[in-house]
Amino acid sequence: MSVPAQSTPSPSRGKDPSTEPVAPTVSPDLDEHLHGIWQKYGQAFLVLCGLLLVFYLGKAGWDYIQAQREEGVQEEYAAAALPDQLRAFVAAHPGHVLAAVAQLQLADQAYAAGRAAEAIPAYTQAADQLKGGPLEARAQLGLAMAQIQAGQTTDGQALLHQLADDTRQSAIVRAEAGYQLASLAASAGRVDEVQKLALQLMQIDPNSPWTQRAFSLEASLAPAAAAPSGAAPGISFRPTGK
Repeated sequence: MSVPAQSTPSPSRGKDPSTEPVAPTVSPDLDEHLHGIWQKYGQAFLVLCGLLLVFYLGKAGWDYIQAQREEGVQEEYAAAALPDQLRAFVAAHPGHVLAAVAQLQLADQAYAAGRAAEAIPAYTQAADQLKGGPLEARAQLGLAMAQIQAGQTTDGQALLHQLADDTRQSAIVRAEAGYQLASLAASAGRVDEVQKLALQLMQIDPNSPWTQRAFSLEASLAPAAAAPSGAAPGISFRPTGK
C-alpha cells in the first residue's frame, strides 16, 4: 500500500512587508526650517491679512456711501422742476452729469421764452459739460439756434453746418441741423441753397421728417423761382408725410 505523499507546507499567505505603504515622514530638519520661517514671518503675514481685510471692508463701505449719495442726487434732480430749483441743483452739484442736464433744461426754457442772450451761455456750459455724451449735440443745436435768435447768425449757421456735415453725429442731429439751414435759406429766398440742402438731407436720411419738411420748403419756393417759360422745378420728389 502506497503511502500518501506529504504536502509541502506553503509559504505564509500574510502580506509582504516590502509591499506595505510607508507613511511619509517629515524630515526633522525640514520641520525645523518651516517652524523657523513661521517664527520669522508669521506675524507679518497676519498683519498683511488684517490690512487686506480692512481695505476690503473700507472699499465696500465707500462704495455703499457713494451709491447712497448718487441715489440722493438723482432724487433731488427729479424733484427740481422750477427754474430756481434747477439753478440751485446746478450750484449744489457742480461737475455732476445731472447738473449739466439741468443746465440744458434751463437753456431750453430761456430759449423758449425768447431770452436768447440768457440761453447762449447756458447752452455753452451744458455742451462743455456733456462733451462726448449723447446730449452734447443736442446742446450744440440749441446753442446754434439761440445764436441765430440773438442776431449772431454767422456763428449759428457755422455751427449748424458743422453738425450737418459731421458724419460722426447721429442722422437725427444731422437732419435737424440741415433742415434749420434750409429754413434760413428759404426765408432769405435762396432757392438753390434750399435745393442743395434738401438733396443732402436725402443722403442723410430720406425717411426723416426733417427731410420731408425740407422738400416741402423747396416745393413752396419752386413756383416763385420758376422761369417765365414755365420750367419744371429742379426736384420732382415730394414727400407724403408732413
